[in-house]
Amino acid sequence: MVSFTHQDAGTSEAAWAASGLVARPELLLEPGEGAGRVVIVLAAHPDDESLGAGGLMARLERLGARVTVLLCTAGESSHPDSPSTTPEQLAGVRLKEFGGALERLLPEPEWRFLGLPDGRLADHREELRAALKRAIAEATADSGLPPAGITLVAPYRHDGHTDHEELGAAAAEAANAGGHGLLEYPIWYWLWADATDPAWQSWLRLPLDPAEQRAKAAAMAAHSSQVQALSGQPGDEALLSPAFLGHFERPFETFAWQRPTGATGAYAAADAEGVFDAVHTETDDPWEYTTSWYEQRKRSLTLAALPGEVYAAGLEVGCSIGTLSAELAQRCTTFLAVDASSAALAHAARRLDHLPAARTRRLTVPQEWPDGRFDLIVVSEVGYYLAAGELAGLFARVEAALLPGGSLVLCHWRHPISGWELDGDAVHAAARRQLGWSDAGLYRERDFILEVLTAPLETAVVPGPEG
Repeated sequence: MVSFTHQDAGTSEAAWAASGLVARPELLLEPGEGAGRVVIVLAAHPDDESLGAGGLMARLERLGARVTVLLCTAGESSHPDSPSTTPEQLAGVRLKEFGGALERLLPEPEWRFLGLPDGRLADHREELRAALKRAIAEATADSGLPPAGITLVAPYRHDGHTDHEELGAAAAEAANAGGHGLLEYPIWYWLWADATDPAWQSWLRLPLDPAEQRAKAAAMAAHSSQVQALSGQPGDEALLSPAFLGHFERPFETFAWQRPTGATGAYAAADAEGVFDAVHTETDDPWEYTTSWYEQRKRSLTLAALPGEVYAAGLEVGCSIGTLSAELAQRCTTFLAVDASSAALAHAARRLDHLPAARTRRLTVPQEWPDGRFDLIVVSEVGYYLAAGELAGLFARVEAALLPGGSLVLCHWRHPISGWELDGDAVHAAARRQLGWSDAGLYRERDFILEVLTAPLETAVVPGPEG
């Protein structure tokens, strides 16, 4: 755990604004997406919910989601040296402020107070997990939703504050066990971290409209014991400085997103398309496919690794904006590029427009799959976006669709992917284990692994003496 105090100057908001944070892909929540969904917002202390997810709550309420809030402590230890207010008195003040803040965000706030001690959630781990389990069970029973229809919103599990980290870890554990979505919001991270930290570079941003910004500002101001001094005496100073509050006055909120690991069918399709449409709507090249030397070099190596000069029928699974597709299609008599994101496919279609034999189609694999058989199937930078069971389903689809002697090309980033359970090495190991096909080529370096597997040739059945 990092070491800091609320009095540290920390990283300025100007530094964060210059970091590229504002250019993170959007977490899109559009009309109709919230209806029927349940969101459980977790707060370790009064004010966490307003600072980290106030705008999100205002948006979800407007979209028709049912939002419930679980407050763990009263935050009674925020001013341990106060000469004017005892911890018991401060607990009463902060609980009243909490209720007032929620009224600025939710017309009819629904919340529950666990009454656990401030600063000591780690000592009450079992009580915390039991309360969270009960809240999820009640939400499931009341709504009738499958696990993927319930999303948890919690403090970032590496936020640096012991209570935030304990609650974040409990939320991640519950999300993984139950197959729920998880949004993690940073609080103290903005103080002690800086732009060189890699964590934020995989997060998504939720733009807030003016009404949502006003609601969030009113909710933050309602926590007056934290943003104003309790009195003029030493020990009663405001806990949250104007410089720190500047991190939460942005016209957007930032979240680490973990998809529902147990999502299947319609929920899985909606999650996959929603996440990747969000990534591709902000820019036509979110992963710098066209400008990055790393991507250009990897693309050249992939093309050079193809055993055949020309293929009759090629399929690319997860084509994104079509940079690799445009070159693969030139090696194929017919070529199909598929992706879960309509936004990405629009870019891919424009790239392939000059190639009459190339087509695009929106499919969420492995639940959906194109008809026909292929002698080239390419799965590049997509396998780790699937849960282990879905990945097995993908390879079963590949096995049925790849012609004897055909080539399966796999290429994946080898480092952990925030919010997803697999990495590149795990994807390739699963392919080798499940398919058992011969390896026609393998290239591995620090950042990515590139591999070509060959489907076995059909063996002729030789009649026996009586045949």
